Amino acid sequence: MQPDFIAIGIAFVLGLGARLVGLPPLVGYLITGFILYAIGFRITPTLEEFSDIGVTLLLFSIGLKLRLGSLLMPQIWAVASLHMLITVAVTAIFIAIMGGISVSLFTGLDPSAIALIAFALSFSSTVFAVKVLEEKGEMSSLYGRISIGILIVQDIVAVIFLAVSAGKVPSVWALGLLLLIPLRPLLHKLLEFSGRGELQILFGLVLALGGAHLFELVSVKGDLGALILGVMLASHSRASELARQLLGFKDLFLVGFFLSIGLSGPLSREALVTGVVLLLLVPFKTLLFFGLLSRFRLRVRTALLASLSLANYSEFGLIVAAICVTNGWLGGEWLIAIAIALSLSFIGAASLNRVSYALYSAMRMPLSRFETKERITEEESIDPGEVNVVVFGMGRVGSGTYDAIRQRLGEQVLGVDVDKDTVDKLKASGRNVIRGSATDPEFWDRINLDFDRVSLILLAMPNTQENLFAARQLAQAGYKGKVAAVAKYADEVEKLKQAGVDAAFNLYAEAGAGFAEHVCKALLPEADK
Repeated sequence: MQPDFIAIGIAFVLGLGARLVGLPPLVGYLITGFILYAIGFRITPTLEEFSDIGVTLLLFSIGLKLRLGSLLMPQIWAVASLHMLITVAVTAIFIAIMGGISVSLFTGLDPSAIALIAFALSFSSTVFAVKVLEEKGEMSSLYGRISIGILIVQDIVAVIFLAVSAGKVPSVWALGLLLLIPLRPLLHKLLEFSGRGELQILFGLVLALGGAHLFELVSVKGDLGALILGVMLASHSRASELARQLLGFKDLFLVGFFLSIGLSGPLSREALVTGVVLLLLVPFKTLLFFGLLSRFRLRVRTALLASLSLANYSEFGLIVAAICVTNGWLGGEWLIAIAIALSLSFIGAASLNRVSYALYSAMRMPLSRFETKERITEEESIDPGEVNVVVFGMGRVGSGTYDAIRQRLGEQVLGVDVDKDTVDKLKASGRNVIRGSATDPEFWDRINLDFDRVSLILLAMPNTQENLFAARQLAQAGYKGKVAAVAKYADEVEKLKQAGVDAAFNLYAEAGAGFAEHVCKALLPEADK
């Protein structure tokens, strides 16, 4: 276990260093892997197990947040398909040209090898995008949902390829997996009975890891099984809560995945040169994403932010390359070259996403020429009417707050939530609610709020990062009224106040104070005097 402890310790130090300079910690983990390999460390069974569990939990978590209907958006399935086809073609031509001028590992490749490398490089990283979107608190934004949707389409293609190329022909018993469909209500009941403590976490781990193993037993890719089982729970009201519970476990185990990339082989001069040359294709991939997304009736800001989150190579490219090396279709040096290109693309993409808003501000006018006149529904202007109070996040806390304020101020209260089902349900009950996300920069451009009239905005979203982002957006928009927000921990209260929130409330502390006040009024009237 000692090598594992050393590896994890160094990963913590370099991950912390990466965060201090404004990069995602995963960049530090990647560098750790390369350093460890250079000084003689090798991948251990423990780190391999960490890596496998991390990717499985990642796909399960994605499934928990996925609405299958969202993949039917042309901005997702059509853009993902067109981008992959064009990228494979252009990358193959690029590799052939590099081979023609005898650049490093590009020489001597046959057409099938060129096609496999081009296919491996056509994906963008799900792990990177999810981590960046979570750290920015923008998973629920329109561009975040489109990015994740595109990545899921890519991941499905990758999983199908891996199942076929690995020679895994699903056994006849794989038909039994269809029985999971009628078992869906039972899984929902088990999620409810698990409560909200350790049993809920254990249920999620058992379903994700056990489900992946079940799919492997019938020769179907386990990661695909984890994704499917997550999707089966996605419509449940506690699915997002389960995803939050598993977040820490997922992040912890993914450290093993990033370490395994750097520990996959030695850094040779040829592999390094090839990796750097492959990096030249990343700008093309990014511009192609932007061009396609803007053509599909998205605002250029949405298209740009989504493109930057996809401006990298994918961990699935490494998996594809590993299978090709194992089957003798590619030389082992290509696995290291792609790992280098992946790592460098992560560093570049992290830097770009760090300044994404500044980039848009600086390039807004020239980019606007690529914007189409028509918009999809979620990009059209919003007229909320005359309102005095706005509540963002219409979950239990937000809905209760909305109802209490409406009793005092009447109908001049507006609720905002990103979930379509929640909005439809609340509107059916007579509440004034619209669909939108406070973490979506485009939402603030689209909504016609009279800030001179709005006296109070309440941020009741469950993720403090989302509340922080919304507070900063309000400040940038010039809002001068009062802002209140909820938090779960004392340090989060302080961060919210630093972001310009006038009143930040610790949910647990306020719940205790409210309970004591209620008890005193009901049972100890003399104490209330």
